[in-house]
Amino acid sequence: MAEIIQKDGTWVFDGDALRLTPGRDKNVSPLRRELGELIVPLGALAGLSFEQGKKTGRLRLRLRDGADPLLQATGGRLTEPHDPYQLLVESDRYGVAEYLVDEVRRALLLDEVPTDPVDAYLLPGPSVPLSASAGDGTAGFDGERVRLEWNWKTEESKASAGARSIGIAEIEAVEWQPAVGLENGCLRFRLRQAPTKAPAKYDPNAVELWGFRKDPLMALVAAAVQARLPHPAAGPRESVPAQREADCAGGDDHDALLRRLRELGELRRDGVLTDEEFAMAKQAVLRRL
Repeated sequence: MAEIIQKDGTWVFDGDALRLTPGRDKNVSPLRRELGELIVPLGALAGLSFEQGKKTGRLRLRLRDGADPLLQATGGRLTEPHDPYQLLVESDRYGVAEYLVDEVRRALLLDEVPTDPVDAYLLPGPSVPLSASAGDGTAGFDGERVRLEWNWKTEESKASAGARSIGIAEIEAVEWQPAVGLENGCLRFRLRQAPTKAPAKYDPNAVELWGFRKDPLMALVAAAVQARLPHPAAGPRESVPAQREADCAGGDDHDALLRRLRELGELRRDGVLTDEEFAMAKQAVLRRL
């Protein structure tokens, strides 16, 4: 086991997964604190690197493309303080950081983990229900429906339509854009039957973001919805649980299949899988046992 404990957080690698726990320091971003502990399976990793600086260094974790709904929804636009896959390292722990990198790289080589993209999410996404307020509204998601509510700063024509409730089946895509310079950002839900090119300020299916501290929390809502949409590289939605099972079970190894059963139970408890999806994936594992 390799472990590094810092004010910014704690990373622990046990050979099968990398456990990322945000620190309690006041400088840790609200997004990372709200997201909480992440367990990244070895099969989702593309690499780990360490960059030394004069006073502090930085561990950077790379995931395989398509493995994480948070990265999928944000498109790599999470800035440094909010990125859960980076860890600030104090200079007296450089040796520990390098040891952690060596251990992860060795495990990736021994397990022959590929670095190519995946076609099913290997991380579950944020737990639901969750809600975030920023910009001109509040976005909530309970696993089945998105609810958008407006505040006094919302443009009048958008606010006059009242709160929005959008079923997951209506959503074609979700995107989160941070505010950059003079350009405002947004959390936008693109609907299958209602395409629009309206700016977020006027779009009733979007929250406009102005670059304040709580804006990144909207990325958690985006990731939770993204985790329940068909994977961009997968086939029809109904095939996603079965495909996820095929990708994640790790072959027909008995211990790996038992671990997968436990993981499926956790995904159902967290609201990632419906009861029907859980039953389908469970049967696929039991057939291999």
